[in-house]
Amino acid sequence: MHLIRRLTKHIPPDQLVRYLVVGVWNSAFGYGCFFAFTKLFVHLVPTQPSLMASASLVAATFVNVTVSFFGYKLFVFRTKGNTFREYRRSFLVYLPVLGVGAVAIAPLTSLIGHIDRVHAWAPYIAGAILQIITVMVSFFGHKHVSFKQGGRSGVYP
Repeated sequence: MHLIRRLTKHIPPDQLVRYLVVGVWNSAFGYGCFFAFTKLFVHLVPTQPSLMASASLVAATFVNVTVSFFGYKLFVFRTKGNTFREYRRSFLVYLPVLGVGAVAIAPLTSLIGHIDRVHAWAPYIAGAILQIITVMVSFFGHKHVSFKQGGRSGVYP
């Protein structure tokens, strides 16, 4: 608990709560989008579930970044103007996570696919694991990169 207080002491509590609410929405929407793309891509190429999971992650990310950007901009950090610059920065925050995820999801899907009871669900489970990592990394990226204005991180209400 002490570690959590140290990590969050510079974040206004209301901003953290707004981030968590928008984050729950983004996570549900993002995973739903990934799930739908995976279902479609695996249906189209059923012999390559690991590769299709990777393609799904990339395709879903472009949709999800846009949806999450507007949630963060309008409700969490409440910044004005600079929409295109902040949108570009949002992609910069997600690019490293996307890169790692796109590379990691195929072997993770294969690894999980060796477990008999969850074999058919391997791409979806791998995507869920990577979603958790994305949530943890993205707050600080958005606070200090995407919505940083005039030397301050995240404009407070």
